[in-house]
Amino acid sequence: MKKKVVLAYSGGLDTSVILKWLIEKDYEVVCYMADVGQEENFEKAKNKAIAIGASKVYIEDLKEEFVKDYIFQALKANAVYEGKYLLGTSLARPLIAKKHIEIAKLEGTNLVAHGATGKGNDQVRFEMTFMKLMPNVEIISPWKSPDFLADFEGRSDLINYAKEKGIPIESTFEKPYSMDDNLMHISYEAGQLENPGFEPKEDMFKKTTSPKDAPDKETKIMIEFKKGIPVKVENMTGNKTTEGSLELFQYLNELGSTNGIGRMDLVENRFVGMKSRGVYETPAGTILLKAHLDIEGLVLDKEVAHLKDMLMPKIAELIYNGFWFSPEMEFLMAAIDKSQENVDGKVYMTLYKGNAYVTARESEKSLYDEDIASMDKAGNYDQTDAKGFIKLNALRLKLGGKS
Repeated sequence: MKKKVVLAYSGGLDTSVILKWLIEKDYEVVCYMADVGQEENFEKAKNKAIAIGASKVYIEDLKEEFVKDYIFQALKANAVYEGKYLLGTSLARPLIAKKHIEIAKLEGTNLVAHGATGKGNDQVRFEMTFMKLMPNVEIISPWKSPDFLADFEGRSDLINYAKEKGIPIESTFEKPYSMDDNLMHISYEAGQLENPGFEPKEDMFKKTTSPKDAPDKETKIMIEFKKGIPVKVENMTGNKTTEGSLELFQYLNELGSTNGIGRMDLVENRFVGMKSRGVYETPAGTILLKAHLDIEGLVLDKEVAHLKDMLMPKIAELIYNGFWFSPEMEFLMAAIDKSQENVDGKVYMTLYKGNAYVTARESEKSLYDEDIASMDKAGNYDQTDAKGFIKLNALRLKLGGKS
């Protein structure tokens, strides 16, 4: 009997060739497509996979789970990699890999395959998750296989093979860049962007309006949080209210896109050791991060907030490097969950020509005391206490100043 393998399939050039290549290696191939919000004709891709020779095709709608269990969990930690990247691709990969393993178990096989290259981060994210969730897994990773690499050095070989085997493709030999699209973001890498001095052309951007072409009118919104999770968005300019995790996230993507919010161009450090240039569009994520940071400023204890800021880079690094299902991630997220118990309230924002800025906030859990903070009244604060406070904190400085 043929061995059965479950292939993560996109319908693009690489995975279409890999599908045919696996079939010619005498595998029965079950294809799996994850819908995490990308612009994709899934039915067309399914029909293509069947035509190439797949025995079955799974199409899994993971959008709601992606938002609730991955995007919003990272949001609670304010996770940003290297101070810039909002982890759009990194967050989708563990979910995609988890469902991949679930399908493999359903199909009664421990063989899984993917089309991630040997130079990128995704191979690590996929395979670390596979090994965690199925310790006896066997992974076919063609771009790390000597047999595959002997046949395919690059894109031109893939295209020639596809033509030879009658695989329908839309790719050409010219590839200006590669894209990864999901609900959280769209990323652009490789091709022309491999030159860090190359300025992307406006026609590259798919998810956001250029800020210069965005409306001249401000959009006023309110975002409500409960335990650090956004639960409601109110467009006060357009008189519209949206609730539900997926629905409000999609609506913020729409508002952010219209107002040109969320573009980022950066050079990052890949887990495998090299530097990589990437351009990203993350409209809803950018808006929500700013709102969440702001409501935390109102309700979080100072020391908890500062400790949380110290944990964030490590959490972001774990997500980026593929350790979503690691013991250390579970440990750190338990602390994050504890920190969010009182993160309730409303944040008021203005969206305008590429900018999303906070204008006001309110919460029943607020730790802000106007009487104490006021410059116009004493409140429950004795200013003479500050004299001794300063002296005690300056004691070691005075001692050090004598040397």
